[in-house]
Amino acid sequence: MKLDDLRPAPGAKKPRKRVGRGPGSGHGKTSTRGHKGHKARSGGGKGGGFEGGQMPLYRRLPKRGFVPHGGKTEYEVVNLRSLAGLPAGSVVDPARLVELGLIKKSGTERVKILGQGELAHALTVKVHAVSGSARAKIEARGGSVELLPSTVVGST
Repeated sequence: MKLDDLRPAPGAKKPRKRVGRGPGSGHGKTSTRGHKGHKARSGGGKGGGFEGGQMPLYRRLPKRGFVPHGGKTEYEVVNLRSLAGLPAGSVVDPARLVELGLIKKSGTERVKILGQGELAHALTVKVHAVSGSARAKIEARGGSVELLPSTVVGST
């Protein structure tokens, strides 16, 4: 057997219907569209999502929320209570948070520290965003906060 001997199974290949090729073809004149009417016109027919006059699904469901042009800025969040067990003077950055298992490696592009919980001692925090309460608690213990630039393309 050679490649040029291969053929599709009988009946597997059907020629396409050629409409509008004269009366002898059986599909001439109206080209199987019937006479006049909306569906006989080019571009005619019901639109996508039309449900026979019933209120379509995309209009039945409530519209929720607002997303600005650049999209929503989503952060991996870590609360202060998760950092309470770290030794004094520790540097907390996205790589360290991954080591501790507090965030996933894929979430290191934008990390935010929130103020839930208390700190026992000073920490140096280097992340992309910090809430006001978290900043106040860190600095009250003698720690410092450094904001990192975002590594996400197209972010503001």
